[in-house]
Amino acid sequence: MNTRADVAAWAAATPLSASDVDCATTVMLKILDGKCKMAEREKHIMAWLYDALLGRPGQRFGQAEHALIAQARAGMDEALRQTVYERRVLAETTLSRPVMKTFKAMIRAQGLFAGEAGENSDEED
Repeated sequence: MNTRADVAAWAAATPLSASDVDCATTVMLKILDGKCKMAEREKHIMAWLYDALLGRPGQRFGQAEHALIAQARAGMDEALRQTVYERRVLAETTLSRPVMKTFKAMIRAQGLFAGEAGENSDEED
């Protein structure tokens, strides 16, 4: 995926579950918390995917997480950084590791990172 529009088109054409939306939200929290180990380009693509999925309901996460993410993207002070950290840890414990791994494998297999360096990386996000 080369652009935000490519990612939005991919998201529109790909059947994603409410659990997938939760996974994208969790990855966004990890990115904001500085704990995501994806390559920088993949982080941008995941942020675009998160943006493309904003209108879709999650299974476990919703408006509270989206409001926090929006606030953090606008700028973080230490108190907000701590809140993002706590919400990220909660999200990661709410979603099992196999669920997150399955999500990452699915988006890679369906071409979300097509053409990206390291697209077959097994690194944890």
